[in-house]
Amino acid sequence: MSGQDWLDKDFYAVLGVSKDASAQEIKKAYRTQAKKHHPDRHPDDPAAEERFKEIGEAYSVLNDDEQRQQYDAIRAMGSGGARFSAGQGGPGGAGFDDIFSSMFGGGATGGFSGPPPGAGAGANPDIEDLLRMFGGQGGGFAGAGGPAGFQGGGAPAKGADLTARTRVSFRDAAQGCELTLTVEGRSITARIPAGVHDGQKIRLRGKGRPGPGGAPAGDLLLTLDVEQHPVWSADGTTLRITVPVSFDEAVLGTTVAVPLLDGGTVSVKIPPGTPSGRTLRVRGKGITTKKATGDLLVTVEVAVPTHLEGAAKKALEDLRDALAGEDPRSGLAEAAAR
Repeated sequence: MSGQDWLDKDFYAVLGVSKDASAQEIKKAYRTQAKKHHPDRHPDDPAAEERFKEIGEAYSVLNDDEQRQQYDAIRAMGSGGARFSAGQGGPGGAGFDDIFSSMFGGGATGGFSGPPPGAGAGANPDIEDLLRMFGGQGGGFAGAGGPAGFQGGGAPAKGADLTARTRVSFRDAAQGCELTLTVEGRSITARIPAGVHDGQKIRLRGKGRPGPGGAPAGDLLLTLDVEQHPVWSADGTTLRITVPVSFDEAVLGTTVAVPLLDGGTVSVKIPPGTPSGRTLRVRGKGITTKKATGDLLVTVEVAVPTHLEGAAKKALEDLRDALAGEDPRSGLAEAAAR
């Protein structure tokens, strides 16, 4: 981000806080705004995605004490639309001597009395020109060389943020994992937290492009594609599985061993007369994250025999005869006609 960006953008307004807001107030405002404008809540909405990016950009500056001090100093120089002119008292605003006097309590240390080389008399350089005159780069100042945090040699800008996409298995997404990515020819190790979902974006701090001159690296915004599983599915921290039972187990009731994601099993009681499609809840056996542990939902599916002969067929025919007076579709036509 350039110094001109800092001059043009009001990060306090983006987060909806005052300029004297505390770090806690800034963090709270960021969480509220980020949740409200998260792209997952506004799919296929470029405006929401851009707004979310602006919120993250504002927070990355205001959440860092040093960057916030530098940002405030630059904004103070440009407040009210002030521009810089050649010499003191010249048309268009204060000269460089006045600027140094107001910021450091003294005269201009470098003896500047005119615009940067190449600018005409009375020209108004923008903030990038000013930064280069101080020996720094666009993007802010570092160090504690005065109230505004200027440093004689300047500070290189933070590295650029990068984006990447990777595929993870359902189990790794549910339980969390560590994986290795190759980004711009560099090998990056990333920790994926438990409970992520398909399409989720996670920010990996300091995993982006390295900053110039030893400056901090940018961030890596990683999008996750979660593979489907033949048995498991998830809704947040809630884990789902479908378990087949035989006809007699559904009618008479039984207890079945249901597999768990960690490799163990849990005993689930199937009550007598359980219909196909009924879902039973097993508390605390779902996905575990740092914030919560979900439940396991077991859906019962009655398995219908595809081939019967001999005693089994005779037993089923006897059952049919014994239940001849019962009609499972009784009242269906009347209800459909309403």
